[in-house]
Amino acid sequence: MAEAIVPTLEQMQQWTQIIGRGQQMMLEHSTRLMSEGKQPFDTSALTRVNTDFVNESVALWQRFVDGSGWMKATPDPAPPESPAARKDRRFADPAWEKHPLFDLLRQGYLLTSEYMTKLVDNVDGLDPKQKEQIRFATGGIVDAMSPSNFLLTNPAVLEKTIESGGENLLRGLKHMLADLEKGQLTHTDGSHFEVGRNIAATPGKVIHETPLYQLIQYSPTTETVLETPLIIFPPWINRFYILDLAPEKSFVKWAVDQGVTVFMVSWKSADETMIDVEWDDYILRGQVDAIDTVRKLLDVPSVHTIGYCVAGTTLAATLALLAARGEAEKVTSATFFTAQVDFAQAGDLTLFVNDEQLAMIDRLTTSGVLDGRYMAATFNLLRGRDLIWNYVVNNYLLGNDYAPFDLLYWNGDTTNLPAKWHRAYLKELYRDNKLVRAGEMQVEGTAIDLSLVKTPAYIQAGREDHIAPPQSVWKLVDHFTGPHRFVLAGSGHIAGVVNPPAANKYQYWTSEEPAKTLDQFIEQAKETRGSWWPDWIEWLRERGPGVIAADGARQPGEGSLPALEDAPGSYVRSR
Repeated sequence: MAEAIVPTLEQMQQWTQIIGRGQQMMLEHSTRLMSEGKQPFDTSALTRVNTDFVNESVALWQRFVDGSGWMKATPDPAPPESPAARKDRRFADPAWEKHPLFDLLRQGYLLTSEYMTKLVDNVDGLDPKQKEQIRFATGGIVDAMSPSNFLLTNPAVLEKTIESGGENLLRGLKHMLADLEKGQLTHTDGSHFEVGRNIAATPGKVIHETPLYQLIQYSPTTETVLETPLIIFPPWINRFYILDLAPEKSFVKWAVDQGVTVFMVSWKSADETMIDVEWDDYILRGQVDAIDTVRKLLDVPSVHTIGYCVAGTTLAATLALLAARGEAEKVTSATFFTAQVDFAQAGDLTLFVNDEQLAMIDRLTTSGVLDGRYMAATFNLLRGRDLIWNYVVNNYLLGNDYAPFDLLYWNGDTTNLPAKWHRAYLKELYRDNKLVRAGEMQVEGTAIDLSLVKTPAYIQAGREDHIAPPQSVWKLVDHFTGPHRFVLAGSGHIAGVVNPPAANKYQYWTSEEPAKTLDQFIEQAKETRGSWWPDWIEWLRERGPGVIAADGARQPGEGSLPALEDAPGSYVRSR
């Protein structure tokens, strides 16, 4: 590190005193509240937490300060079992250990953050949701207070500032002002991507358009195709091309190359014409309409379906509706990507569903449309360390340029939502959990009962998914009454789904034995390295092995529905 930022001995002494006083204040505060009976803590547990913190704090000072009260030139290393020795990529730069003061800041932060987290874990007298909200809020505060986030306490930033003569801060300011202007945090260099050229580029045609969606039919790449076609319903809270990124990552292209006739629903980003759109519209004039359109176009009795996230939840309701109407045979199989129907154990988004949050959403949607940037900010908050502070440091403080990454480009390509649908979805499903109670919800007068769903189902969950946790996705097994295959994939809500076989990444777990609970499934499951996509295509073929020539209506625009425009269509480009 440059000599210009090495603190003097007097300054180091001052910093060690400040940090020590801060830790002492925290200890005295919690002890006083406990003695006064004002703090709902488990007393014995809090005593253990405080004792551990005192012992670790004393050990911290002994590692850094000698007997005369001065900082050691070379501090003693923290023992491996100490929280201060925890590996954290925020402090991966060697500059953090070049000078004792910054190493002290790093270790002191790790120790204090663990103490705060343990305090929250030992709060009593709260229901589980309240405790999760406090834990989430504490985690956000702890992430925000990291010394890595600030110019004067991040040695790597100080070093870069001196070396560049402050140019990094000017570049960072430019990045920040650009983000303020567009009202959204930038994660990647978008100039490297163009929808229809190097993402969402699988050849096909738009063959059907409604005020709610465009239907894309992809061009076959095999001489024969499965007789039963596939319709993919992506979530309308994002763009559909999460499943059609760069060709080597594209699930759409991969499925087409496996000999499947693939259709994709491209939802319209909400505008003033959609202020009255409700869930019934996405079910009837979205999914059911697409199913009937493809059946008629290809003259087939039924289709395979995929529903991703919120579209998977909707697909479950659609299947229940068709069953209630005696039309369940329209769907041969249903695949669910990280979808939930029972929200009793839903993910971190439930932390944002309460009366105050709903009232705030109402204030943000006076036009009847929820700006997609609100949802983007919400998802960023769920992973603030990775999706907010990481970019504050790298692109604002260090002034680094953004790296091109197709997944992050998609993540920032927001869609607007009908406020009426969004509010009802949060209240009726996330808050009130009505979908799993037979008859509590209706679609244009038809009661929804998930137990009527006997359609064969392939249910995929992500092991590290924080939006649709595997224990929540598993509940589809409990509410459907037909045959199913449950697959637990490595990684999370996105990477657990978008995992092409050629990448040879992650793993997945399956079980040929029935399981009554997720824990039982995990206990008896077999791990397979790599992508679960081949497992899925084998399962799909077993549901309908018949093949036909890939001609006539199997070629986009050659059937009764003429091509309206080339894929990916215009809806995906609308803002």
